Amino acid sequence: MKNIISKVILGSFVVTAAGFANAQKIDAKAQKILDDVTANYNAKKNTYFKFSFGSGINGAVTKTEPGIYYSAGDKYKLKIMDTEQIFDGNKIYNINTEDMEVTIAKPNGSSVMFSPINYLSTYRNDYNVTYNGKKVVNGVSADFIKLTPIKANGLKFVYLFVDSAKKQMIKLEQYGNNRDIAVIAIKEYKENQNLDPNMFVFDKNKYKNYIITEL
Repeated sequence: MKNIISKVILGSFVVTAAGFANAQKIDAKAQKILDDVTANYNAKKNTYFKFSFGSGINGAVTKTEPGIYYSAGDKYKLKIMDTEQIFDGNKIYNINTEDMEVTIAKPNGSSVMFSPINYLSTYRNDYNVTYNGKKVVNGVSADFIKLTPIKANGLKFVYLFVDSAKKQMIKLEQYGNNRDIAVIAIKEYKENQNLDPNMFVFDKNKYKNYIITEL
């Protein structure tokens, strides 16, 4: 489980973001839904939500763990299990309390960091997009959108489930070519809160006994 989380979540849901010359097909209805959700997120001063992260193989989730996520602009903080990730707008800090390790790195310009709207931006260049109708997700009638990579990136497809009335994503399912599955189910949204000014600041003094590696 730990390796899967490191690869999928703390690896920032890495999907290549280079522009491709391949022909791309984007369903107009799906695009309107995704654009509305993106605009809604961008209009908020900050966003908070709880989520469950599920992982497994052969299309079946075998383990689920809770997590929390804060974001403000391009900054964010993610906590799941024994790992925390902070992006302060410049560097990414991966903090593992079990191993007492911190890894610091600049974000790769060709990757997309973990965010509720990562696919809402990368779909414009990287995926064929189809609208698959409605599906009930946790009691909500959600719009079901499928993203299929237009060039090999390790993913078979991605499913997005959107509450269009609230213009919020409520679930994301990512299926790998290796038959791995990763699912994020989002709940308990809060917006425009009064956050601690140091919410997205990495304080090195709190980790004096940790191994700190800057890449």
